Amino acid sequence: MKKRETYGIEIAGLHRELELFEVKPGLRIAILNILGDTPLVEACATALAEKLIGLDFDVLVTAEAKSIPIAHALSVATGKPYVVLRKFYKLYMGDALQSETFSITTGEQQTLFLDEKDRALIKSKKVVIIDDVISTGSTLQGMHFILDKAGASVVAEAAILTEGEQAKWSNIISLGHIPIFVD
Repeated sequence: MKKRETYGIEIAGLHRELELFEVKPGLRIAILNILGDTPLVEACATALAEKLIGLDFDVLVTAEAKSIPIAHALSVATGKPYVVLRKFYKLYMGDALQSETFSITTGEQQTLFLDEKDRALIKSKKVVIIDDVISTGSTLQGMHFILDKAGASVVAEAAILTEGEQAKWSNIISLGHIPIFVD
């Protein structure tokens, strides 16, 4: 197996080498995959929790799946509950809200669903959107759409990293930034 080129970065005091993957011809991105990286997840949750001190919010909201560990660890660190917007509808989700987004990592349209039970949890609440990496903003748009329909108020957006055009993400609470790689 051929070794991939990597991009080295310090995140919350830990060094990681992020592998570069081509997402379309001539465009590569550095992939942060926190699934199973408990030391990184815990360090990032602690660092993000510090950045959220003083922010008045009730619930953390994330999209399935790679950002679930950071949402869980941040929930533990802040004492606030979290909600996961799912990518597939299941019958037990009842009267779920939905929104379409485009994922840069899959290169496809995807749908986000807010479970009926979670609608009640976030109605009239102040929420913080949390993600692992914010790249194009499509997932953020979809999350905002659902949260607005559910009657929640987004008070902040946070991520471990932002990616791409750094100035575009100046309002995001994050621990760092990674570039995109154009060949």
